[in-house]
Amino acid sequence: MRRQGSGRAATGVCRAQKVSDLPASLKKIVGAFQMVPDPMARYKQLLFYATKLAPLPAEDHVPANKVEGCVSQVWVVPEMRDDGLIYWRADSDSQLTKGLAALLVTGLSGCTPAEILTVQPDFIEMLGLKQSLTPSRNNGFLNMFRLMQRKTLELVAASVSGASAAAAPTGAEAAPQAAPAAAPAPASSTNGASTNGASASAPAPPPPPPAAAAAASSSRTPLQDGMRRKLTEALKPSVLTIIDESAQHAGHAAMMVAKPGKAGGPGETHFKVELVSEAFEGLTQVKRQRMVYQLLADEFNMGLHALALVTRTPAEAAK
Repeated sequence: MRRQGSGRAATGVCRAQKVSDLPASLKKIVGAFQMVPDPMARYKQLLFYATKLAPLPAEDHVPANKVEGCVSQVWVVPEMRDDGLIYWRADSDSQLTKGLAALLVTGLSGCTPAEILTVQPDFIEMLGLKQSLTPSRNNGFLNMFRLMQRKTLELVAASVSGASAAAAPTGAEAAPQAAPAAAPAPASSTNGASTNGASASAPAPPPPPPAAAAAASSSRTPLQDGMRRKLTEALKPSVLTIIDESAQHAGHAAMMVAKPGKAGGPGETHFKVELVSEAFEGLTQVKRQRMVYQLLADEFNMGLHALALVTRTPAEAAK
């Protein structure tokens, strides 16, 4: 990594992640490896992790779960449970690669999507294993990790889509709302020509004000603008802080999966959002996060990759 004279990373380079920034489960593993000073002992510790990996059913050995670009065959399978946390299973035909997979499975299981998506791949250097692995093994480990992040993003998108579909009225629920539109309307006249009820009952909505449309089309931060508007309208927060951290993740897997051309500037992918709202009263942190994910479903489709969420009630904020 190139550095300036001050010792800080050069502009545009992803900032180094600290051990304290890692999820608790992954932090515990890093700590255990750092306590073993001998490289050979760390290597044996990695092989021990391979023995802890549960067998993966043959039906999960499919191309969709396979890690590409790995010298060994590796498969990873995620599961998002009702508590909103993600749990992993994996398998490999190589004992060494199985150890690397077990390390990731153990370290990333029981994490929130945000925790998984904000981990940076350079944490392997914290383990002290990089020197003991061949370049191809290192690349395989990174490919495995990136696939797990992509699958996490897919689960978040599916969860948001499912929640939106469940909230939409269907069948009998939608029928009563549609009935008034079908009722005949009184005849009216425009330029002397009479109009029957069928055509007058559903007038075209007025176009948006030209000024508002122009502002939206010229914005350099359309994704952030949409987030602010939706969160303000739905949650009426007393505090809403949105910090764009996308530049800190320029070399991160997030930028690889973001849909190009869908967000402003160089790419809007990573944000830190702090919310204080009465709407969170009586809700667990997981339910609060799901509420925010559902509100920002369109933004996830535009390329939003990760949110570092802080959600509090006014009473919690006062403490």
